[in-house]
Amino acid sequence: MSAEEATRSAAAPPSTTVAGDAPVDPALSLYREIPRREWARLASGNPQPLTETEIVQIRGLGDRLDIDEVAQVYLPLSRLLSLYAESTKRLGADTSDFLGEPDTTTPFIVGVAGSVAVGKSTIARLLRELMSRWPGTPRVELVTTDGFLYPNAELERRGLMTRKGFPESYDRRALVSFLTEVKSGAPEVRAPFYSHMRYDIVPDAVVTVRRPDVVIVEGLNVLQPPPTPNDVAVSDLFDFSIYVDADAGHITQWYVDRFMALKTGAFANPNSYFNVFAHLSDEEAVERALGFWNEINLPNLEENVLPTKHRASLILEKAANHTVERVLLRKL
Repeated sequence: MSAEEATRSAAAPPSTTVAGDAPVDPALSLYREIPRREWARLASGNPQPLTETEIVQIRGLGDRLDIDEVAQVYLPLSRLLSLYAESTKRLGADTSDFLGEPDTTTPFIVGVAGSVAVGKSTIARLLRELMSRWPGTPRVELVTTDGFLYPNAELERRGLMTRKGFPESYDRRALVSFLTEVKSGAPEVRAPFYSHMRYDIVPDAVVTVRRPDVVIVEGLNVLQPPPTPNDVAVSDLFDFSIYVDADAGHITQWYVDRFMALKTGAFANPNSYFNVFAHLSDEEAVERALGFWNEINLPNLEENVLPTKHRASLILEKAANHTVERVLLRKL
């Protein structure tokens, strides 16, 4: 078995085997399986709201997002989310009317989960732009869970620097408290700000959310179940959730490609935490990237991220070229 095959096998979800058939994932029965071609038809008649220039500004390193991908995959997804948001708002108003209370409609919250380097940050940014173009959801905010990582000094104190990104490296209670305030309709809620350049929380810097129509929450572990039955899970506060999925071997390559692009880009900045990697040879950089992937990111994917996939309302399955080839929409 090759290294790539071993990686792919290790990251595969649980499955069952029917006599004479290939392994079948039992959780797939929870979903409507929609091939790319059928999903793309749902965008028919909807105008493309973004220009090529805007799409280039949105996409992250290594992503191959183009105007066709936006029109065929993410435009119908944004419309579906907008419909869910509008329906939830109507239900909230009807419930308030039934109870004889003032309408206290609160933000619709969307969670976006998936591995490092799978493209979830780009998808979250893209959905923010697309959803804000629909009449029912003009005000959309994006919050990443990076802001709820413990500061590096605290991670060092707890011996967690090598497990940054694992569930225990986040202040889960602070994230739940933040989302609870957002969901309860607080006029203004603040979240900590994380700098990827500094690789740390920036003291006194905040992200402020002021009662938008939609809040998109993007992060590795947002679909994690609660640590104990008496705790509230982050996902309990979501109205809709998306998991961005891909073969682990493909994600490995995307991670290495992104690391190499950063080596000559952001890492070259002398103020970057990762500036020490800018001077590595290409061969050394690939070796270092694979070390980070195999020692940190792949174990986190296998142990914590991938097992949450079937908690999502919708799964986007990506092919080797980063394009979405199938959509799974939860029906149960």
